Amino acid sequence: MTALRRAVFGAFVVGLGVSITLSETALSLLTLLWLWRLRDPAARAAARWPLWQPVLAFSAVSLVSALASGHPVTAVGACKGLLLVTALYVTVDVLSGPEDGHRFLSALLVVATVAAAVGVLQTVVCPGPAIDYGSPAWLYRRCNRARGFFSIYMTLAGVLSLVLLASLPRLLPGAALPRWPTLPWLVSLGGLLATHTRGAWMGFAAGVLALLPMARKGRWLLLGGLIVLGLAALAGPQDLRQRVLTMGNPDDPTVKERVYMWRSGLTMWLQHPVLGLGPGGVKREYSRYALPEAVKKRTSHVHNAPLQILVERGVLGLAAWVWIWAAFFWKALSVLRRLPEDAGPARALVVGSLAAIVAFLVGGLSEYNFGDSEVVMVAWALMALPWAVTVTEKAGPSP
Repeated sequence: MTALRRAVFGAFVVGLGVSITLSETALSLLTLLWLWRLRDPAARAAARWPLWQPVLAFSAVSLVSALASGHPVTAVGACKGLLLVTALYVTVDVLSGPEDGHRFLSALLVVATVAAAVGVLQTVVCPGPAIDYGSPAWLYRRCNRARGFFSIYMTLAGVLSLVLLASLPRLLPGAALPRWPTLPWLVSLGGLLATHTRGAWMGFAAGVLALLPMARKGRWLLLGGLIVLGLAALAGPQDLRQRVLTMGNPDDPTVKERVYMWRSGLTMWLQHPVLGLGPGGVKREYSRYALPEAVKKRTSHVHNAPLQILVERGVLGLAAWVWIWAAFFWKALSVLRRLPEDAGPARALVVGSLAAIVAFLVGGLSEYNFGDSEVVMVAWALMALPWAVTVTEKAGPSP
């Protein structure tokens, strides 16, 4: 059973960077194997249930909101994304210590590097900004911005930013870990730049800054690297430089459209403040609230994760959602405080997990990445890393 579980988990990791069909299929099988093991009383006693209270609260509010929405069938169907939280529990179940955690990160970085390399290739050979240049579609469709094996560049950017930050502490002085990931990490960084996704860039920068107070060594390396990266982007190709320079420009068309969506979203929420419109409500109702000056009159999300939760699940849903992240940070930081100074590999796992989730939440301020299945599965899986460290803590010191 253990060998089968690890083989399916390997397929899950590969799918996170290559195929949502593979990742979701593997996740379903892992969940079934996990539930099968829980039939055993000993397995139930040893099982870990991280964040179960806020996750249960958010799921309950989501279902109540769906049932009260006036469209219970479609709204309950829109709750299917809640099932992706099983990525957290099956990853915790598989990782039995820091060594497993680092093997998982190494495999995930390799998979992300392949996706990033494909994304860079797409932008290099792309003839122009048109949507489709023919066969092969994986190379020439929407190729002006790197998207790897995903349908859109924002998904690749979200995945890469999380994997890059989770892996970054392994490259810093004092981690006491092999340095071979340096080259794959740089390739993945190039892929992130090639997506031209500013929200993911801001998330990545926030994650690097979050590392500064937690890193025991290499703080100046982190800060200097971030500055060099920004200068390199400004000195890069015209389209890359333009994306950087317009990042905070209120007259940028995409920034304007997001502001219109946020204003419409707030209006929608004010009509249903407690439980919201129900999951999927933005897709159903947005056309009624779209501003006259907005280009998009229909959309499934408002390009902001907290606002999306507020609109569709109300203040109760947003409170439960915030509880998930607050509980995660509390747990991870408490684990980090208990680790000794010389526990470099274990500290790297916890710090990387924290930085990745900072990037996820900051990136979600301009994109509904919580509703992007590929990205949120990576986030849930990386959130398991502090619990991989606690296995060693419970076991005690080696003789």
